[in-house]
Amino acid sequence: MRPRKALIAALTAALLAGPGVAQAATTPQSAPAPARERAAAATITWSLVRASNPTEDQRTAYDAITRAMNAAVARYNNLSDLGKTITVRYEPGVPTADGNINGTIRFGSNRSYMNERTALHEIAHTIGVGTSSGWSRLGGSGTWTGGQATALVKQYDGSGAKISTGGGHFWPYGLNYDNEWSNTAADRHVHIVAAMVRDGL
Repeated sequence: MRPRKALIAALTAALLAGPGVAQAATTPQSAPAPARERAAAATITWSLVRASNPTEDQRTAYDAITRAMNAAVARYNNLSDLGKTITVRYEPGVPTADGNINGTIRFGSNRSYMNERTALHEIAHTIGVGTSSGWSRLGGSGTWTGGQATALVKQYDGSGAKISTGGGHFWPYGLNYDNEWSNTAADRHVHIVAAMVRDGL
């Protein structure tokens, strides 16, 4: 009776906790197959470097950055199997925001850039958009030449569509400016970045 109660308690706890990567990794024998598959997929994780005794400016920046990054990382993880460990810093001297292939993102003091659109855009830079040798090889001509991302943009925008590149950015769906934002554009951005990775980004 006792082992049965323990099993029921473990299953109840698993259902309440949901299919988390850590849970699936620690109890693979009791996890259903879909949870094991999710555990095997790469994910994007992030952390924010915080001052030990933050000022009011830092606290409000940390709050805004956290909201933006949580939303962007959730969208990437829901729509792709891309993986990256990202470290985020608040650096007031940065004019807007920037992302590096080494996994760092910096947000400057301008609160208008502390949004999901900017976070998605900068995550793309950490994955290799504008920052990798694959980007130079496949996007250096001014047009992305990888087959998967090109096929995807044609699916979205018609047979004549292409992905233009320049200055380390791409369009359409690069989310380079706030006026490009919509939930549809954000979803397509993630799908295109994932396709670029499959192309060899």
